[in-house]
Amino acid sequence: MLEIGKVGWIDTERPSAGPYDAIVRPIAVAPCTSDIHTVWEGALGDRKNMVLGHEAVGVIEEIGSEVKDFKPGDRVIVPAITPDWRSMEAQDGMPMHSNGMLSGWKFSNFKSGVFAECFHVNDADMNLALLPKGMPLEQAVMLSDMATTGIQGAEMAKIKTGSTVAVIGIGPVGLMAVAGATILGAGRLFAVGSRKVCVDLALEYGASDIIDYRNGGLVEQILEKTNGKGVDSVIIAGGDENTISDAVKIVKPGGTVSNVNYYGTGDTLPIPRIEWGSGMSHKDIRGGLTTGGRLRMERMADLCTYGRIKPEKMVTHLFEGFDKIEEALMLMKEKPRDLIKPVVLLEE
Repeated sequence: MLEIGKVGWIDTERPSAGPYDAIVRPIAVAPCTSDIHTVWEGALGDRKNMVLGHEAVGVIEEIGSEVKDFKPGDRVIVPAITPDWRSMEAQDGMPMHSNGMLSGWKFSNFKSGVFAECFHVNDADMNLALLPKGMPLEQAVMLSDMATTGIQGAEMAKIKTGSTVAVIGIGPVGLMAVAGATILGAGRLFAVGSRKVCVDLALEYGASDIIDYRNGGLVEQILEKTNGKGVDSVIIAGGDENTISDAVKIVKPGGTVSNVNYYGTGDTLPIPRIEWGSGMSHKDIRGGLTTGGRLRMERMADLCTYGRIKPEKMVTHLFEGFDKIEEALMLMKEKPRDLIKPVVLLEE
């Protein structure tokens, strides 16, 4: 990111590793819609010459003197969220907000990201996970953000066995939210989206009903299909600042709205007064950044190893070579109808 609305290539100094850190060379990366919000909407404010990217699998090139569990040459999954695990917030169960709100999200936010010849990872023993032997790179790179974020959306939604769930937005995060809701025992599962490639995969991941917003408002469609009762849980994984209003309208009293969507514009998010019971509906609104860290990545990898999720099915465009990163990024900006997620494989 050269500035708001402009990307390009720059030369920077090679990062150095502190005693607990690592320097990693990427071997697979994936651009994210968050990168689009950051550059073209200025969602984080203006950033000058900031390296983008927060989804990567890599090879360790250098470790600090205090790193115990990893060595140069190890192939690792790098989580998008790399908390400071010695912080008070981490001790209090909020590692993603270590040393400040959203400060566990460092790549392409507070420091250079992974779209570089090498990048820095803080607290390597706590933030890297070994790449399981035989795991395809395009599967592994989906774990760093898409899988963990989407599944966290389902975890925050307080899904009960057999309960009714709606997932708004079935891009890659929403698709993983569908998969997560299925694992957690959702009964009827609405997926809101229109692109055929995403709809087909949502059905494969466990959706029972597809709500196409081109056929009418999602609120009206879901309320009609539930006889006016609404759903027990809503997971917001896409949409604009008005989507949260729709979510409140379709969730039952006592239900939960779980948000893992990145709102890139607007100063406020509207909550409809009547549908929120004038503030007394017991409709719980929760929003969260995924946990990050090594344990989370190891658990995501186990979900793949033991056949619970198949995030590699979201990879619709596969590129090879460092010079293809920009093309893949622009695909995420343009979102052609056949796109779910692009991945770029880099030379080892």
